[in-house]
Amino acid sequence: MIDPRVLRDDPDRVRAAQAKRGLSADVVDRALSADTARRAAIGAFEAKRAEQKQLGKLIPRAQGEEKQALLAQTKTLAAEVKEAEAAQAAAEAEWHEALFSIPNLAADEVPAGGEDDFVVLETVGTPRDFAAEGFEPRDHVELGKILGAIDLDRGAKVSGSRFYFLTGVGAELEFALVNLANETAREHGFTQVIAPSMVKPEAMEATGFLGQAADDVYRIEGQDMYLVGTSEVPMAAYHGGEILDGASLPLRYAAFSPCFRKEAGSHGKDTRGIIRVHWFDKVEMFVYTTTEDSYAEHQRLLGIEKAFLDKLELAYQVIDTAAGDLGLSAQRKFDCEAW
Repeated sequence: MIDPRVLRDDPDRVRAAQAKRGLSADVVDRALSADTARRAAIGAFEAKRAEQKQLGKLIPRAQGEEKQALLAQTKTLAAEVKEAEAAQAAAEAEWHEALFSIPNLAADEVPAGGEDDFVVLETVGTPRDFAAEGFEPRDHVELGKILGAIDLDRGAKVSGSRFYFLTGVGAELEFALVNLANETAREHGFTQVIAPSMVKPEAMEATGFLGQAADDVYRIEGQDMYLVGTSEVPMAAYHGGEILDGASLPLRYAAFSPCFRKEAGSHGKDTRGIIRVHWFDKVEMFVYTTTEDSYAEHQRLLGIEKAFLDKLELAYQVIDTAAGDLGLSAQRKFDCEAW
């Protein structure tokens, strides 16, 4: 959720941020209107409550008909207080919904545009020129079958499309990559965590995975629980409701968990193989730090990702993701894309 003070004090900044993501600015006006209505409703409720308290002080000192009149007035006022409280709750809900529908404001440095408008910041290594080598490479699906590493057919039979089994060297490779990711994180001072893959709605909402993103999330029917699409969800909630000592920061965690995504909006995208699937495992670096230090910390995280890819001896490029391709909770995102 964005800072309400930014919305009130600089709504044009929020409108510009919406435009940079390719989104409508109508929600900004809706949120401003809801904020005004909310504050008016709070004032009306508090005024009625103050009147009710004042009346309550008069009743013990009153006698006879005056007391009866005050009691009758109390009953009427109680109904008005209840009505004002309900109006305040409704206004709060409307304001909350409007505010949560506004994505985080993208950083000024983020390129505008959509998925194809990223900026390449750095290229590390040189991709192999297979044609020059006179060699035609196979894709991961063919290699997976030849090596007995990936079983897509039985994955589909058992669980449906976009599921798979990793077998033999495929399973070994998965464990090796997870272990290497954990080792790299440990080398950089991260505390390892195995995080739950099921969380309460508050954790999903607070990280921006409900609302507009809800279509891509698995909800467990019959329970007020969700399957996470990334362990940043439980890690963001890990210290929820706590006041952290600034001297203890940064707190750096490397959390492993299975991740689940519907991929609802990805029809026709990367349908071959195990690129865009409903379940995968991930090691997620997550840091609690101050706003002032967060930018340097983000660069540090990028450096650790690059160190991981350097260990794998892969050529890769670092891109600055365009605003329209950022997640709703993201301010800026660097992707490392390996060949």
